[in-house]
Amino acid sequence: MLNYLTSVDARALAAEFPLGEAFVRRFTAISRDELRAQQEDRFRRVVARAWKIPFYQRLWGAAGAQPGDIRSLDDLPGLPTFDKTDIMESIARRPPLGDFHGMESYAASERPPVILHTTSGTTGKPQVLLFGPRGREVQNLLLARAYLFQGLREDDVVHSVYGHGMINGGHYVRETFTHWTRALFLSAGTGVETRSATQVELMRDFGATVIVGFADYVKHLADVAREAGIDPARDLKVRMICGHVGEDREAVARAWAGAEVFDWYGVGDTGIIAGEGPDHAGLYVMEDAQYLELLDIETGTPVAAGASGDMVVTVLFKDEIYPMVRFNTHDVTAFRTDASPFGMKLARIRGFLGRSDNMIKLRGINVFPQAIAAMLADAPGYAGDYVCRVARDAAGRDVLTVMVEVREPGAADAAAYRELLRRKLGLDVEVALRTPRELAALTGIDSRQKPIRLIDERGT
Repeated sequence: MLNYLTSVDARALAAEFPLGEAFVRRFTAISRDELRAQQEDRFRRVVARAWKIPFYQRLWGAAGAQPGDIRSLDDLPGLPTFDKTDIMESIARRPPLGDFHGMESYAASERPPVILHTTSGTTGKPQVLLFGPRGREVQNLLLARAYLFQGLREDDVVHSVYGHGMINGGHYVRETFTHWTRALFLSAGTGVETRSATQVELMRDFGATVIVGFADYVKHLADVAREAGIDPARDLKVRMICGHVGEDREAVARAWAGAEVFDWYGVGDTGIIAGEGPDHAGLYVMEDAQYLELLDIETGTPVAAGASGDMVVTVLFKDEIYPMVRFNTHDVTAFRTDASPFGMKLARIRGFLGRSDNMIKLRGINVFPQAIAAMLADAPGYAGDYVCRVARDAAGRDVLTVMVEVREPGAADAAAYRELLRRKLGLDVEVALRTPRELAALTGIDSRQKPIRLIDERGT
């Protein structure tokens, strides 16, 4: 009988996409030419599937492409990118699932089982996410690859603060640990699913050694522990934190003193794209599974080596449901140009630097609200939460105000915060100091996987 489990050969997947020690061995030994040949073979299968789908027929046809024109990864620059907006238009065209996934291209008896989740809706209305068994399990395997590379052990107890419900994240991470590792998994979820104070108790009672989740909430849990009289470094056993930390790494490390912090990057549609290794020298791109381009935010042309740009991803393993060719994440990063300390042949990125569609351009300078977290980390009295508000004044000038929670607003110096941000941003912004927890309703730090960092009041 055709079902999810009978559709997947787990041993074959592990051979095709090695993890653990086999991952390190393969990508220290492989040549770039061998890797490119592997990418090309997988790419051809993805393109063949994509041509059977109305979404791609429409997208590529409008650009003048014909079947047979796309033969190599070298042909990608001649194809249009697409993003969440295009997926939402596909859904509006054919509700409720759209025509981007290719489910209808199979005979009824041959269509693989399909898993449905949604995005979190951080950048707008939640988007439908659809996965076939092979694509889903490769995503899970690749994330397990990253965790094992970072040092996950069989005896670890993993506390996850990723959300559930319709959102993909918590389910994806749970499947990763339960399907591809031997670690014990605690599926705590967000502060709405399991109260933050209860989460701290769970970590203490079950001896959690690893935390996985988004940086803001992971930091928040350390504060909750201290408020309950629990010293994170002394009373809890957390030795490793793996999540989306970006440039907020030092603040996370200070909040959980003694724990080693690792970063990884991916989006709901693609799964993990890159993960940090024990060398802490950037995030290794899973190039056997993901082909990553960095394009200029304004022109869409490839950026120079070391320059930042939008991450545009072609997924090399999604050849059943929802193939992805040149998906623009609108997340910004830059390639590392130095050599891998491990001798790995994989490209590396700096990590998540901000969102281009959440970018504010003020007086010729690009400001990424998410990047401000790292700028505030060392500010005296900073209490750990902030939000940016941009509005247009009577003269038509855009004004950015950074609202910052501080432990003692009466003793804090707003001018010092303004000077700190002026030096790091390269322009003047307004600063409004707030008491601890005052911004929680605006940022959603207790309930959201990704707290809100920008409130745009400029209108249209």
